[in-house]
Amino acid sequence: MHLSGGLQMAGHNPKLLIIGAGETAELAYDYFSQLGFLVGGFSVERVYLEHNMLLGLPVVPLEEAEHTFNPKTYRAFVAVSYTQLNHLRSKLCTAAKNKGYQLATYISPHACIGRGVEIGENCFILENTTIQRGAKIGHNVTIWTGSTIGHHTTVEDNCFFATNVAVSGFCWVGENSFLGVNSCTSDRVTIGRDCIIGAGAVVIRDTLDGTVYAGNPAKPLPNKTSKAYISGAKTI
Repeated sequence: MHLSGGLQMAGHNPKLLIIGAGETAELAYDYFSQLGFLVGGFSVERVYLEHNMLLGLPVVPLEEAEHTFNPKTYRAFVAVSYTQLNHLRSKLCTAAKNKGYQLATYISPHACIGRGVEIGENCFILENTTIQRGAKIGHNVTIWTGSTIGHHTTVEDNCFFATNVAVSGFCWVGENSFLGVNSCTSDRVTIGRDCIIGAGAVVIRDTLDGTVYAGNPAKPLPNKTSKAYISGAKTI
């Protein structure tokens, strides 16, 4: 397994700043703490700062986070779900890196990672996930509990896989895509960029960029694109 970006194993108990203050951030606190990371606090954009404390730790504006949590001594993890079809999480990752933070990756000790797998920075790979031999996982990818990424599949940056997603071998998942609970693909399928694959959908053919799919077999929903989800006008 090859990791680019922050290692998921704590080693010398590195310090961590979690960017986010919602349920995903609280989950990240639990998971990283169990690996021995020392979470110093949380950070959100100033306009979304509602509380100064979370889980007994300070919450600071992201615009000035480096003054409290020095990037030379703290790593960062952006703990945001699929809001705006993952574009918000991507934006916050860029903001953190521009401040000099190295982005950490979490891989559950209870995940099964095959030989030759590559995993990028700011990934969140939860328990009972299987990533098979030769798969490539980009940066800022969340893979929720019980999902499977088949052998030699490529997942581009900023994707989100909900619980129990099954992507078969030799597939390609385009950046910023969302795959819902219990969805699955056939072998050698390409999921386009900014796609939404609905819960339980069975994808047997390549999908178009920016399109919403549902059903078995999965078909594009008429007159629906992902643009409204990216803008935040709709939520998944």
